Amino acid sequence: MPFSKNTPITLITPLKNTTLRKSALFLRTTFKRYIWRVKRILTRSFSYFFFWVLFFEICRATFLLYHYPKTASLTASEISKVFWFGLRMDFSFAAYLSVLPFLLFLFEVALQKKVFLQLVSGFTYVLLPLVALLVTIDLELYSAWGFRLDSTPLQYLNTPAEMLASTASAPVWLLVLLYIVLVVLGLAGYSFLRRKWTVSPKRSPKQLAAELLLSLFLLALLILPIRGGWQQIPLNQSDVYFSQKIFANHAGVNVPWNVMHSVIKKNHQTKNPYQYLEQERAQALVQELYQPKGDSVPSLLRVKQPNVLFIILESYTAKFIGGLGGPAEVTPNFNALAKEGILFQNIYAAGDRSEKGMVALLSGYPVQTTTSIIKTPKKTERLPQLAAELKKVGYGASYYYGGELAFANIKSYLINGQYDKLVEKSDFGSEHYNSKWGVHDHLLFDKILSDHQNPKEPFLTTIFTLSSHEPYDVPIPTRFPGNEEETQFKNSFYYTDWALGRFISVAKKMPWWQNTLVVLVADHGHQFPGRDQNDAPSKFRIPLLMIGGALAVKDTVVSTIGSQTDIVPTLLQQMGLPTDHFAWSKNLLDAKATPFAFYVFNDGFGMVTPQGAVTFDNVAKQPILREAGVSDKQLEQGKAYMQTSFGDFLRK
Repeated sequence: MPFSKNTPITLITPLKNTTLRKSALFLRTTFKRYIWRVKRILTRSFSYFFFWVLFFEICRATFLLYHYPKTASLTASEISKVFWFGLRMDFSFAAYLSVLPFLLFLFEVALQKKVFLQLVSGFTYVLLPLVALLVTIDLELYSAWGFRLDSTPLQYLNTPAEMLASTASAPVWLLVLLYIVLVVLGLAGYSFLRRKWTVSPKRSPKQLAAELLLSLFLLALLILPIRGGWQQIPLNQSDVYFSQKIFANHAGVNVPWNVMHSVIKKNHQTKNPYQYLEQERAQALVQELYQPKGDSVPSLLRVKQPNVLFIILESYTAKFIGGLGGPAEVTPNFNALAKEGILFQNIYAAGDRSEKGMVALLSGYPVQTTTSIIKTPKKTERLPQLAAELKKVGYGASYYYGGELAFANIKSYLINGQYDKLVEKSDFGSEHYNSKWGVHDHLLFDKILSDHQNPKEPFLTTIFTLSSHEPYDVPIPTRFPGNEEETQFKNSFYYTDWALGRFISVAKKMPWWQNTLVVLVADHGHQFPGRDQNDAPSKFRIPLLMIGGALAVKDTVVSTIGSQTDIVPTLLQQMGLPTDHFAWSKNLLDAKATPFAFYVFNDGFGMVTPQGAVTFDNVAKQPILREAGVSDKQLEQGKAYMQTSFGDFLRK
């Protein structure tokens, strides 16, 4: 039948196009709804988190403005670094404060109840004035005390007048005004972001499940900023320390985080748990240990101000050193070096942890039992340090470690000690991260040699090895067969000796070698070999060896009993430098000095003298070990040392 122009024509294609358009529209609408739901959850969570971050940045700016005279001493670059380095701590505490709100957000998604959003608001309205109060109190207390607010005020709860006396001249009305401004800014900011929050709409079970998973993921994700990142060592005060100007480091600290951290770590302890004797009696017994002193000591150096390589060997127990009675095959290089210098046979670590040994070695300061002074930067600011003393006479100071210096707050301690240069794990390429703790010892030594091709002299270079720490993995073929933990430790010990020998061999060819003194000493001992008890003197006995072109004597053995705390003053006196502020030290070369070593373990102490060793358990209040020659006075002196040294720590 022929078609006319009025004949209707039915086509399939437009129908298909209409169906496709409807399908596309449905998919687009569904996708937009999904994106809206995801965006709503993400926006709500992230806006709350960054609300706190921004508030902490405002608080930091307030601190810098309040202390404008100190801030004026900082460069623009240093001020920007205050904010940059402090941001990580701000993220951490913002994450802590977001845990409960994120959990309430999760409940709201699940139950679609407005009450959960109201609870978030209630939580914030209560917490924000408290945080602002801590920040405001810190503004003036910093002027009086010189450190950022922590748990210290807890010791004044029973005597608040003492704390108020520190701020008697405070500009109260200015502080009240600043407090009000911070609270108003915080509440206004929160109210603005809160207006955009809505209750979750109804959705299908699949959509609900997806939103719950997203909310749970965001809650779990808070772990990352809380601990400061993926790194092995969680965030601590050291992570905001970047400058030799202590105010710049202090300004980067997040005050609420600092208070919380201090309370958790119990650094506010003020009562001495080791009150054995009357205070005057205890002090007299300790003073007796450090007197009399000889008028002169033998000179070991042919150079008055030598370069100093201070090498701290991880876990280097005397039990594996051939020259100290150990097997000869474990440390062949160390044994050979002992013939070239001065080997001290009876030196004991002051404690059983690296961070404790660090303070004993570099500050000549006694170790604490269940805590460590290095964990409290405001206390370590008051300690003398080898680097600071040598810088007074023109030395440059650097510190090399293959791991993370944030470990146990070591970084803040070193910055307080005025080191010019700090090298750690992040300064090595990630391809070299072949150990759990960082880079292996031979790579660390290679870095030092590379950096010391033409160094400015005189210099102090402190080196801390790590490969002989658990898990004892080594990058060279193992020397001793077996998979037992003790054998693994033995192989790691051998590897560090190999790396050390390799380093010294190259260093001897450097033009600065003839003017250099090398100090080799352990950070602490080890239970292996033999699985020593925690208090055993043999666990704490460590090597101390001095070598180098600056030495005037060789192949010498010193049998005096001494401690890590005695090393720095011994060095300084050889250089003709004052040691008066190293009050807890004696000269290892002074024939008239009292030979003894004091060390601590978990809630107990050990005291070693030529008469024998005694170890004491503070919990049981009785000796664990008491050798036959130990007198009642030696035990009493050990108690006195524990009492007075911990009392000094509390007063720092």
